[in-house]
Amino acid sequence: MVVNGFVNVVITTIEKRFGLRSMQTGVIAGGYDMASFACLAPVTYLGGRSSASKPRWLGWGSLLMGTGSLLFALPHFLVPPYKIAGDEPDDLCSANKTLALECNDEMTSDGGAWAVGIFVLAQLLHGAGATPLFTLGVTYIDENVSKKMSSVYLGIYYTMAVVGPALGYVLGGQMLYIYTDFATVNSETLGITPLSSVWIGAWWIGFIFSAFLCLIVAVPLLAFPYELPGAAEIRASKVSEAHEGSASKSAAFSALRELPRAAVALFKNPTFMFLNLAGASEGMLISGFAAFLPKLIENQFAVSASYAALLLGVITVPAGGGGTFAGGWLVKRWRLACAGIIKLCVGATLLAGLFTFSFVLSCDDYPFAGITAAYSSPRVPGGDRLLAECNAGCGCAGAPYAPVCGADGIVYFSPCHAACTTATTSGTAQLYHHCACVSFNGTLPVYTEPDGTNPVMYEAINSTCKSDCPYLWLFVFLTFCVMLFTFLATMPALSATLRCVREDQRSFALGIQWILVRLLGTIPAPLLFGFLIDLSCSVWGSGQAECAKTGACHLYDNKNMSRYMLALAFAGKLCSLIFFFLAWWFYRPPGTKNGNAVGPSIDLVHSEKSNGTIPTVATVSTISNGVDKTNGYCNAALECSDHL
Repeated sequence: MVVNGFVNVVITTIEKRFGLRSMQTGVIAGGYDMASFACLAPVTYLGGRSSASKPRWLGWGSLLMGTGSLLFALPHFLVPPYKIAGDEPDDLCSANKTLALECNDEMTSDGGAWAVGIFVLAQLLHGAGATPLFTLGVTYIDENVSKKMSSVYLGIYYTMAVVGPALGYVLGGQMLYIYTDFATVNSETLGITPLSSVWIGAWWIGFIFSAFLCLIVAVPLLAFPYELPGAAEIRASKVSEAHEGSASKSAAFSALRELPRAAVALFKNPTFMFLNLAGASEGMLISGFAAFLPKLIENQFAVSASYAALLLGVITVPAGGGGTFAGGWLVKRWRLACAGIIKLCVGATLLAGLFTFSFVLSCDDYPFAGITAAYSSPRVPGGDRLLAECNAGCGCAGAPYAPVCGADGIVYFSPCHAACTTATTSGTAQLYHHCACVSFNGTLPVYTEPDGTNPVMYEAINSTCKSDCPYLWLFVFLTFCVMLFTFLATMPALSATLRCVREDQRSFALGIQWILVRLLGTIPAPLLFGFLIDLSCSVWGSGQAECAKTGACHLYDNKNMSRYMLALAFAGKLCSLIFFFLAWWFYRPPGTKNGNAVGPSIDLVHSEKSNGTIPTVATVSTISNGVDKTNGYCNAALECSDHL
């Protein structure tokens, strides 16, 4: 909810509030994965030892996450109240005004580099605290439940990990409807609404809330036992499905000095390594789109940040949560062995790849005066493209970004650029009149109060123009399909990873897997996505170049943004498909010789004999065509061997 929900929802908002580029917010989003990458090896190795208490690691990690959430909200309290652009007399057109560009922090940035530093540090704490959750937490569940039910329990566990981000999108989006300085400022007196381009929502509330939640969750986690009752019997009943050649009976790697030898043993497992590469390509897409898909929807379809977050939250619950749970259920329902599980991953990834063509859908660029639409009067020769003859004498060179929608359906950079000379506040809207650059035919539009009273005609208003793009709901449906089949493969991929390595290496194997996923996928993903989104920017923050500062982008080229996202999605899914296929191709189950099964059906019998000829331990299972056909006979054999 915190890392993949609240953080991703507020990306666009903190860009506006602190004047940041997408590359900078990409660094913020990637901070979580950077810390997780650094902590994975020691946490999984030390926490996975037989003497370690996994719940203790989980509890202290939760407390660390809570500290990170408090730190993430800190920049809000370190900056002065947000100043609304467009509501001052200097923001209007004036014939004798000479507005000089002042290089201070009031134009677009109240934080800048120091705010990025605090956000990244908070994300580092988030990453360090969450490291035990999806490594030690997974193995703790797997060690304490039967093999038959493991996929179901892990499916529920990972479903919660998808429901969490969905809640983060929905709750975080609702928080953006609240004005950021609601404690000291009444937003109704400002003449703005959440539909206004200069609106800044209360992005920080969710992090305060999550900090208290982490504290509450940590208490019961710290109280869990080393292992649940019955874990020893469950451990003795499990049959190894480790990749042939990995099932050595050597002692577990219990000393830190043996870590390199443990890593080499895993790197020689081709199935494990290709599953890691597939996870990295999937992680790159999930991480990148989780951070910037709300921004994509907001700009492509001209909707507010809160509405874009709500849409993603609504589709994430059934698609992400349902796909994750369905993947675990299918493994149990079809009783798949390791080879069959990997085939399921191949099929799900193929279907998800087909739906990535949803990113072909692109809306026409917003009609923005001077950029994508022409002014009603000729442009000033050799001047700024935002200036024309109609506003040449208004002194708009240093006007802050405060977009208004004209009666002609065109967006203007500010009331000054629309050459508006007067303004009135009517309810929650700021209305502008006598705008020389706005051309209209017939009757002017009328703004009325929500109750239908006090109608006022205007030539420009401080809200977004309506978009006629018809593709929003089609895009939402196709994105739902991509998400469904992407998460359908997550649980089977995890099950295949746990089955293709030795049991005493599972915690360390998951740690190695997460390191590779972070290093090759989720760490570079936000940076790559942010870089390409910045490339599609058409209008940067006014005056930032002169002040030698970085500023937020005001307008994006929809067609370029769509092409970049399509290229990333298709390339990532193609790589995942190839790696899952190679993982299945190179997998050799126990009992095979030179890659060929001994007979159409293999009975695997693992036994250790005592001084006589009667086996003291015997476990029997049957694998045929990649399907685990373990039945009651195996359980009976186990009971008999225990009796002997």
